[in-house]
Amino acid sequence: MRTVYVASPLGFAEPTRRYYRETLLPALAGVVVPIDPWTLIDAGRAQELRLEGEEHLAKEIGRSNIAAIRDCDGLVAVLDGQEADSGTVAELGFAAGLGRTCFGLRSDMRRMGEPGCVVNLQVQAFLEDSGGSLHAELSDLVAALRRWQCGTGP
Repeated sequence: MRTVYVASPLGFAEPTRRYYRETLLPALAGVVVPIDPWTLIDAGRAQELRLEGEEHLAKEIGRSNIAAIRDCDGLVAVLDGQEADSGTVAELGFAAGLGRTCFGLRSDMRRMGEPGCVVNLQVQAFLEDSGGSLHAELSDLVAALRRWQCGTGP
């Protein structure tokens, strides 16, 4: 099965962590192997780095995420919110630049892109030019990942 790095800000707050763990990851796991960046550094190592200073922890997290994106086959970016999360967008751009297929989920009803775009025009271009696609519903994203997994397109 193909591996997919899951880029999102959903791990920062309890209500979104719950959706992430109980809905998003299980749905993705039905068709791909999701790489969860929120679990790449265990709590003990995080605490050890925190004692050295927050900047050590931040750098370790960043390097760990870079390595995971390099090692994956694709990326799923959760792009909800009035503006897409800057870290998520950076991960998406990095993955697209590496030639990974990128998929987006924007279930937020608000528009945030330029005319003719659902999201920022560059974000949308990264998704489409990578061979991936943008979806408004999780079920549509899962269907696209299933087609990609089978080699029949996004």
